[in-house]
Amino acid sequence: MPSYAVTVTTGSQFVQGTNNYIYITLVGTEGCSERTLLDKALYNDFKSGAVDSYDVMVEEDLGEILLVKIETKKYWVHDDWYCSYITVMTPSGDYLEFPCFRWLVDDKEVVLRDGRAHLPQDDQTSLVKQHRQNELDNRRKAYRWKEWQPGFPMSIDADGHKDLPRDIQFDSEKEVDFVLNYSKAMKDLYVNQFMHRFQSSWSDFADFERILEKKKTSISEYVMQHWKEDLMFGYQILNGCNPVMIQKCIKLPDKFPVTHEMVSVSLERELTLEQEIEAGNIYIVDYELLEGISPNSTDPSALQYLAPTICLLYKNTQNKILPIAIQLGQTPGADQPIFLPTDGQYDWLLAKIWVRSADFQYHQTITHLLRTHLMSEVFGVAMYRQLPAVHPVYKLLNSHVRFTMAINTSAREKLICEHGLFDKANASGGGGHVQMIQKAMKSLTFRSLCFPDMIRARGVDNKEELPTYFYRDDGYRVWEATKSFVSDVVHIYYTSDETVQEDVEIQAFIKDVCSFGMQDLDHCEFPKFLKSREELIEYLTVIVFTASAQHAAVNFGQYDWYSWIPNAPSTMRRPPPKKKGLANVNLIMESLPDCGRSSWHLGAVWALSQYQEGELYLGMYPDEHFIEKPVKAALETFRKQLAEISSSIKKRNDGKKLPYYNMSPDQIPNSVAI
Repeated sequence: MPSYAVTVTTGSQFVQGTNNYIYITLVGTEGCSERTLLDKALYNDFKSGAVDSYDVMVEEDLGEILLVKIETKKYWVHDDWYCSYITVMTPSGDYLEFPCFRWLVDDKEVVLRDGRAHLPQDDQTSLVKQHRQNELDNRRKAYRWKEWQPGFPMSIDADGHKDLPRDIQFDSEKEVDFVLNYSKAMKDLYVNQFMHRFQSSWSDFADFERILEKKKTSISEYVMQHWKEDLMFGYQILNGCNPVMIQKCIKLPDKFPVTHEMVSVSLERELTLEQEIEAGNIYIVDYELLEGISPNSTDPSALQYLAPTICLLYKNTQNKILPIAIQLGQTPGADQPIFLPTDGQYDWLLAKIWVRSADFQYHQTITHLLRTHLMSEVFGVAMYRQLPAVHPVYKLLNSHVRFTMAINTSAREKLICEHGLFDKANASGGGGHVQMIQKAMKSLTFRSLCFPDMIRARGVDNKEELPTYFYRDDGYRVWEATKSFVSDVVHIYYTSDETVQEDVEIQAFIKDVCSFGMQDLDHCEFPKFLKSREELIEYLTVIVFTASAQHAAVNFGQYDWYSWIPNAPSTMRRPPPKKKGLANVNLIMESLPDCGRSSWHLGAVWALSQYQEGELYLGMYPDEHFIEKPVKAALETFRKQLAEISSSIKKRNDGKKLPYYNMSPDQIPNSVAI
């Protein structure tokens, strides 16, 4: 009697084993095996990390094995089981791999294809076509779109983490959940000791050091020592947590009437301001989005304020970026002075603090939350709804949406919801952050997610003009390496542009992102149909880059740059000054966050900056969804390119007091998971 040697590998984490009964059925072109219980007498099968082998007996050869069906039945109490993969050795000696990497929950079955990737037009038999369709039908029932707030990108339909499909929940909530990390931060940093002085102001700048005593980084300490300096202000516009705002100034906007006489003392080339603009030496950051946003009013006893600031920047003869003029609103007038470096030291310092606070609000809500977290979720939900596990693009993207829906759902449940941490700590809380995203969605386009386009659109793509813009330089290299890898994979499976056009699943994925995820907003210009391999390569590169490099660049430096609270106030408690000569140390202390909100802020930026145990970095794909040798060769090339980039960044950073490593591949996790 012929037999098939079946090997079953269980996930290695402690919770991934099971005591359930496990059954298997092999489905071939010539017939099916009987439903077979996988059980060894006096042996505890399917423990975490176990590799269990069995013989499946058949009456006749089954022909080519097309599908493997796995089922679970509870033994005593049902416990979920995570199956990594199954291998089958046929009677003729053929070795087949069936990647699984999913949970078997309750008494539901999972049906697997072998590990080779297949486009929908490649499938010829009705059996595999039906399997493909059944998988997508089930996925669309489990992964449903939902609008969390009007005007937002769509998200997954889940009120809490436990409502998510088991396959996309955290492996262990204790390791990844933000709120638990935050609570640990509050304890480890001993910031709770300041909560009894909740609404009290700090006494002076040195007083802020008390909440940094327990944990400093080399960068946070450097920021603390140099935050008042104009050079530090300009440097972090380029390479801080929010390096996406600086634009070349082609013409001064009418709303910002800076004159040559105002700034002439700051100009070093004996040129007029107009000539400096023409020479490409003037830049601008404009937080216009904050105009009209309601400041946090959740605590009537503690007024909070926002300001849509504008800042003019100058590239001096040493190629350093310096602030030379600041306006704290969008409408010029007598009550809207333009602050200058030549003003009193506290007037100028307070103006810079207002810009830093505006930058913090924009960074957290738009650069970080909207443009990495929420956009990655859109791509992830559409992927699960439209691409079966056998599709090569599913295999490519799966690692880059890992835990994204879990962290976002937890955030909606505990962080950005009503009475969440945003409401507690930030001036844009209490609904202001919702207004900001609704407003930002009106200008978010697909091209703005393409890294090279985003850099060019701001006029900052010339390395000679801005030689210390490390975010741009490292980002270009990671983008190109990622695009090269994606291109290799696409060309393995798509032999022509027509192959892309004929792939009904990839086209459904593209359309789902635009028509549902982005709610078919005309201005967003997300494609609804891809015509070529080049378009597909760029589209997939955007997804991978956004989830990995872009998120890393704007997330993991938060403790470095934001733990010194005067450098990044999460809220301001006094209105922006309407005239010069009013600022002093007392006004600044009364404007900066109070003790309680400082503590909340510090706990949050510490928690957000933490890498997880077992983090998977760019180029690491331990779940081998691909089994084909050409893809493995492409992945090896990708890893080598990433290693070279990491090495060169390390070499550049050696000896620097302010090293930039947020775009170093060895510190870029695969997905948005924190």
